[in-house]
Amino acid sequence: MAMDSRHVFTKSQIENLLNDCINRTVGEIDTKGVLSSGRYNKGYVGAVIEQSVLGYPADCDRRPDLLVDGSEVELKTTGIVKSRQQGVAYEAKEPMSITAVRPEEIVNEEFENSAFWEKTRRLLIVYYLYAHQVSSPAEYGDFPIKDYEFIDFYGENKKLLEHDWTIVRDFIREIQEEYPDDSESQYPRISSELNRQKLTVIDTAPKWPNRPRFRLKRAFVSNLVNNCFGEKYDKLPHLYSNFDEIMRECARLTNEYGGMTIDELCDKFGVNHKNKVSKRDSEAVAVRMFGGTARCMNKVEIFSKLSIVGRTIVLSSSGKRTEDMKLFPIDFEELQNPEIDFEMSEFRANFADSKLLCIIFQEPGKERPFGQNIFRGFKLVTFSDAFIEQHVRPVWNRMRELIFTRELRLIPKLNSDGSLKRNKNGQISEAPNWPKSRDGIIFVRGTGTDSNPRYKREKVNGLAMYPQQLWVKGSYMVDLLGRRGSSIVA
Repeated sequence: MAMDSRHVFTKSQIENLLNDCINRTVGEIDTKGVLSSGRYNKGYVGAVIEQSVLGYPADCDRRPDLLVDGSEVELKTTGIVKSRQQGVAYEAKEPMSITAVRPEEIVNEEFENSAFWEKTRRLLIVYYLYAHQVSSPAEYGDFPIKDYEFIDFYGENKKLLEHDWTIVRDFIREIQEEYPDDSESQYPRISSELNRQKLTVIDTAPKWPNRPRFRLKRAFVSNLVNNCFGEKYDKLPHLYSNFDEIMRECARLTNEYGGMTIDELCDKFGVNHKNKVSKRDSEAVAVRMFGGTARCMNKVEIFSKLSIVGRTIVLSSSGKRTEDMKLFPIDFEELQNPEIDFEMSEFRANFADSKLLCIIFQEPGKERPFGQNIFRGFKLVTFSDAFIEQHVRPVWNRMRELIFTRELRLIPKLNSDGSLKRNKNGQISEAPNWPKSRDGIIFVRGTGTDSNPRYKREKVNGLAMYPQQLWVKGSYMVDLLGRRGSSIVA
């Protein structure tokens, strides 16, 4: 069936139309009154772009939305939020929905002719700033359009997408072969067994019996966002299309460099450090092992796409913990919003979506300089749903309880003799009564390099505090790393 002529454009026509939208709000460009119509299609912002900017009516055809210079292109709009990562402007608000997972059809497809690839091969993504929470369609009108880009997936990105799609296709084939009379009873496993352990850049949601859709994971979309807004990523010399390939390389690197000290590794890889070696230098060393040049793993493109977070862990000479591990920053705007539940929160998503690539070192003895610590290897840690429910949700619940019941307090810290502890500037040292390490495996702790009150940039219930992060107990991580295998599920 020929495409409606209203969906046919040249690239320059679309660029002219969208250039006129940048830095204008969705409400300003909504000339067709989409936000006030009450009708929903592809999300309110997507409907505004379709009807008010590009000028074609909403439709539910399975084909891509546009024909641009003779090529089919799928239109996507996605919200971006200001990033809490230092030096990064924005990140994706959520995963990007692509198309339905149809078990009855996908088993007969190959990637090149699949419905998924037809909708994903070429995208036109319009980015808008999700500036605040909304409770009605009209409030989307406040959001400014920030930019747009045409994306043609090829090379590494295509390889990653094909890898994940093939896993889903083959898994459904296995289900249909093993349960020919009742395949649907097994379809919930498509999401529960594949999303976190097997799939790298796509997932499927919601869980069956609600028909799931293929989605680009939030980390992968954030990588697209950051590239669009000028972020420069370090590209490794070797292409990796799945976690197993990365862990095989980790095993090879461990065999080659295991037993060397951080000082020796810094010298070997030319990692410059000021005065004395620090944890940041150890992460830079790990990147150099992979052939990169960045100082942090989140600046390496493939690690960014796969939401692999680098964390250094140092064992004592006897293999015990030396300190707790900092994990993720806390979004207090989200935490204070009663409309957001745990399942949809970034608080949960950080644990559900991220994988910790632990760079393991061991002290040769007590009171030795950090640079003398010995490299022992890597392990990849994933947080399971059970872990999140048992250890993360209670922290979310308790923090919200303290906020909403107005029980949040700043508690003065005491010295061992009971006297008030003071910072170097003479100010009384104090901390919020968030969940502490004595309360559970996951806890909250503030961090900062300067105790000056002006660095208390977070404000909750009128109380100023230093930036707060979620931490995990070092003793738990040591026990976890003691398990067999290069990839571990917490």
